[in-house]
Amino acid sequence: MILADKIIENRKKNGWSQEELADKLGVSRQSVSKWEGAQAVPDMKKIVMMSELFGVSTDYLLRDEIENADPSESTPIDSGLEETVRSVSLEEASSFLENNERAASRISTGVMMCILAPVLLILIGGLAEADFIGISDATAGVGGTAILIVIVAIAVGLFVREGIRNKPYEYLDNTAIDTEYGVSGMVKERRDSYAETHSRLLIIGIMMCIIGAVPMLVIEMTKYSNNTDLLPIVGVAMMLVIIAVGVKLIVLTCIRQGGYDRLLEEGDYTRLNKKAGKYDGIYWAVATVVYLGWSFITMRWELTWIVWPIAGVLFVAYREVMKAIVRSK
Repeated sequence: MILADKIIENRKKNGWSQEELADKLGVSRQSVSKWEGAQAVPDMKKIVMMSELFGVSTDYLLRDEIENADPSESTPIDSGLEETVRSVSLEEASSFLENNERAASRISTGVMMCILAPVLLILIGGLAEADFIGISDATAGVGGTAILIVIVAIAVGLFVREGIRNKPYEYLDNTAIDTEYGVSGMVKERRDSYAETHSRLLIIGIMMCIIGAVPMLVIEMTKYSNNTDLLPIVGVAMMLVIIAVGVKLIVLTCIRQGGYDRLLEEGDYTRLNKKAGKYDGIYWAVATVVYLGWSFITMRWELTWIVWPIAGVLFVAYREVMKAIVRSK
């Protein structure tokens, strides 16, 4: 058995990912990947460190003719990870990335629809109140609310559908994974080619969320010279449209980027973050309930969108607390 196979065998025996072994040895994940792929050989210092970590002799690691370590020396070290390691093939990885691309488009569209949902309600109500259309305020309110509910229902349908389609890949979030030969290289190549697009979409999305306030500022500055009640209504609608597009771009590119990180167990998808993110779904479900509840009770849709940036900021703090809890266990 060659050194590469022995590293793989002992790493898996201890329940470590390539990233975790790399952290223990003070090297990059790519270095461990190359060692296990027999593309490079660790120096003697790293060999000694691995012998201590694995509880085996350096002779066992270096001499191919020694097939088995002394059982008394090969007891796995407690890693604090209760998950079994799931192998991911190149076919599975490619299938997941294709599904993730579709999910990113549909989920981001659903989020955009939730933000755009009140636009027609606001416009119809404003036009009716200003007598620009021949319907009463009550009729405009009922009609606008009905349209809003339909749009939100379609958005929720998109979320549910993508949740069902993602079921076969849930193990990527809940289980420690070990990619087969060629998977990491393929994913890294695709991630690197997408990096520039990711940065561009993220920057544009953030800028649009900030610029969204401009129409309201312009209207506020000109309200005394324009004697019409429609301008504030139009300003709110424009603000929501700009913010909705910006949020769509942010969600779209973050989901795409997250797909690569999930397969590489990097970023928010390291094993620690996987455990810390166990209840993320509940967090965002509560945020959605707060948003919809506040919106329907007050009907201040032009204001309630602020729930999402606040939830995003608080999510960072929530994640850090969850990480601390996981580490303490």
